[in-house]
Amino acid sequence: MDVNNRMKIAFFVDTFPKLSETFVLNQITGLLQRGHEVKVFSRESGEEGMLHPEIKEYGLFDKTVYYGDDFVETPKGKVSRVFQAFMIFSRKGAKSRKALLKSMSFLRFGKSALSLTVFYSILPFLDKRLEDYDVVHCHFGPVGAMAALLKETGVLSGRLVTTIHGYDITSYVKGKGRGVYDHLFKVGDLFMPISERWSKELLRLGCPEEKILVHHMGVDLDKFTFIPRGTSDDQAINILTIARLVEKKGVEYGVRAVAKALSSYPDIHYTIIGDGPLRDTIQKLISDLKVEDMVELVGWKSQDEIVVPMREVDILLAPSVTSVDGDQEGIPVVLMEALAQGLPVLSTLHSGIPELIQVGESGYLVPERDGVALSDKLLMLLSERNRWRDMGMAGRECIEKEFNLHNLNNSLVDIYKKLDA
Repeated sequence: MDVNNRMKIAFFVDTFPKLSETFVLNQITGLLQRGHEVKVFSRESGEEGMLHPEIKEYGLFDKTVYYGDDFVETPKGKVSRVFQAFMIFSRKGAKSRKALLKSMSFLRFGKSALSLTVFYSILPFLDKRLEDYDVVHCHFGPVGAMAALLKETGVLSGRLVTTIHGYDITSYVKGKGRGVYDHLFKVGDLFMPISERWSKELLRLGCPEEKILVHHMGVDLDKFTFIPRGTSDDQAINILTIARLVEKKGVEYGVRAVAKALSSYPDIHYTIIGDGPLRDTIQKLISDLKVEDMVELVGWKSQDEIVVPMREVDILLAPSVTSVDGDQEGIPVVLMEALAQGLPVLSTLHSGIPELIQVGESGYLVPERDGVALSDKLLMLLSERNRWRDMGMAGRECIEKEFNLHNLNNSLVDIYKKLDA
């Protein structure tokens, strides 16, 4: 690449690397492949010992700055908060002092300035020697809001782009209030919701329409080979779920649906790949339903390890639900990976999933938390073995057209460049 066309891009995330957020990794490596410079800023490091091979291949730890340990706890008392701020201010150099003074501007930040919230928020970054970037790309709204403070105080420079995924525009907004992103909407240059559903939600929250551009997450089709399903007369049927074991993944509904289907299809084997706070609950449900021999919890696996079982199963089951606190999915990448490999998918009418699954063509969707509908559609899908091949072909075609990672990363570069046009 011509050095004049090379961009300097900073990625801001909450946790890196994170096994369940391959979409961040895929964008970073895609930009590196295209010759651009990338630096990652993360509050904390992710899972140790369970890393995608690209982390080592691209030397991403050497390109990552962790700032979480540098957070200074904000004193609760007003006097102690002000005194500590004064002491910190007195020890900083001229450039840092300038940023800290801006953080106390009521005209810029309102009450957040008077309470010194912005002051303490930007402290972890003052000694990081942040460079001038062409683009600062944040994943998830709260991270974008933090980066907006850094940009407003002069700590960070570059066009500010924020990708909106799911919880950040559902449960987070529900908990913090509709105005939580008002400052980010003002300072940010571009917002890239991963679905049309979230595009509409951004508009509802007050984001300027001209700043919104839907940009899907995608999958690397070179890693996922299309395999026709339903071609064998073998009666054994393998069903797979890949998910964090949290409420919004709805795994309990999948277990119950499979347990009911076993009375008609006793040769089903259901594998659940994933881990999380509900693991013991799900394991107990499996035991209570007496389906331990047919339903297996195997823990979490890396992206490369997941490819193998996907090749060997017949159906992907993803019964996502809206959690009690309002948390929702985006468009789960695992569904894209399944469709890319020719798997028929059974999921729910949840978030942006209907924008991916073509009902009756590549899979079926049922209402959230409707165990009867999920079970009925599973039985229907199990009876349609002769359609699985065509469903798989429809799914693969959809991914090739709309969710091809290489095309999306090329588009991402074009989007970045147009920000300065």
